[in-house]
Amino acid sequence: MDTDPSSAARPRVRYYAAQSLDGYLAETDHSIDWLTGYTGHPAVGEPLDGDFERFTAGVGAWVMGARTAEFLLAEGAPWAPPGVPVWVLTHHDLPLPEGVRTSARPVEELLREEVLPAAGGRDVWVVGGGPVAQALADAGLLDTVELTVVPVVLGAGHPLFSGRLERPLALEAVRPFDNGMVHLVYRLTPA
Repeated sequence: MDTDPSSAARPRVRYYAAQSLDGYLAETDHSIDWLTGYTGHPAVGEPLDGDFERFTAGVGAWVMGARTAEFLLAEGAPWAPPGVPVWVLTHHDLPLPEGVRTSARPVEELLREEVLPAAGGRDVWVVGGGPVAQALADAGLLDTVELTVVPVVLGAGHPLFSGRLERPLALEAVRPFDNGMVHLVYRLTPA
């Protein structure tokens, strides 16, 4: 639930990410080999296959920081499907795919005035790292934190958020996967 009075009528802003068991999104060198190379061990739970596709089917817009965009470019990773607008928050020129928009506006202003209207009534995905999610949480505009916890301990790296969250989190769902990963969904509650 959001403290914004218009939030009841707006799509959710969802921070959907994978993290290590000790809370990191990426290693100190920004690599995610610990995630992409994870094969897991047989465990009780549902198949992981198709989970990401189910999530993205309800997403109408992406928003990310420059570091995430640079990572996607360097890895040759796929961007949003056609018709799903993407914003990259940056003050720099980046060699982005055609149609990807850049903005140096404050993220809360950009979200309200451009991203949410462009999402067409579907949810907004906060892609990648913690600073964008932190700014949205601080502005009261982040609705859910959805984590797939990978049972790998990194010891150091880039954290899920760049600071403290002042809003309480309420657990909405727990889904174990058959490879040992666990998906957690938390709703940010009013402060």
